[in-house]
Amino acid sequence: MEPVHILDPSLVYRPDISDDEKRKLGLYLDETTFKPKNQDEESFRIFSDENEEVKRTYKNMHTNQTYDFVQKKFAHWTQFNKAEMTVMEGLEFLNTLIDESDPDVDVPNIYHAFQTAERIREQHPDQDWFQLVGLIHDLGKVMAIWGDPQWCVVGDTFPVGCAPDPSIAYGVESFSDNPDLKNPLYNTKLGIYKENCGLDNVTMSWGHDEYMYRLLIHNKCKIPEEGLYMIRYHSFYPWHRSGAYDYLCSNKDREMMKWVNEFNQFDLYSKEDELPDIDKLRPYYQSLVDKYCPGKLKW
Repeated sequence: MEPVHILDPSLVYRPDISDDEKRKLGLYLDETTFKPKNQDEESFRIFSDENEEVKRTYKNMHTNQTYDFVQKKFAHWTQFNKAEMTVMEGLEFLNTLIDESDPDVDVPNIYHAFQTAERIREQHPDQDWFQLVGLIHDLGKVMAIWGDPQWCVVGDTFPVGCAPDPSIAYGVESFSDNPDLKNPLYNTKLGIYKENCGLDNVTMSWGHDEYMYRLLIHNKCKIPEEGLYMIRYHSFYPWHRSGAYDYLCSNKDREMMKWVNEFNQFDLYSKEDELPDIDKLRPYYQSLVDKYCPGKLKW
């Protein structure tokens, strides 16, 4: 199997969408788009058979993430009775985790959190909430430290309750053992959904995105809606990079895609930066936490 270059939409998955339409959806990077300092964009997000750990994580994810499974995980984790800790304590907690699904990162997630935040700070110095989103976007991965297997915590997300799109990492064949593909309720293009129902009415595969989004809502954090969209859908690569599942989207989702794409440039390209001096940066980001997500949160 050839490597799948998820990032480059000219290589993958949507020949039915014209170039003009792709540009409108934010699928092409133009001269105004934030670029990596030292890396070609095609150096990132290459999913190949040679990376056995990444491939195994996605195979487990695509086999076990059924509609019923997601409902059970949602009910379990949204009780928010696992712990009470601050955002900074949560980041320290992540210091023990390395993401098994990410072919671009082999350091603990706390470093990636500060790398992303600092990249955003360089380009958006006046949008402190955006910087904070960069810092906390992966905090939901604490579920893996509390015992969940990484295949239901990390990695790209996708809708459950309908047929998988070919743009998903490792393709539809990776879902060959998923029971929902044999269920006529779930194995069609729309599945249980109505056309243009809106992503808020779509059940996504369970992972750190949805958990962190729900946690912020539950704790009444004051991050703007654009930031909440970034957190909730930053791993939904089939949508914001390949234009898949547009038939499920509302006009609001399409408008918000530009914010998710803006965020993901920093999320992706910061992975090649030097490791940050966390102790030096901590006071500034603590001030943002105090402004938008103060005190101990319920996890």
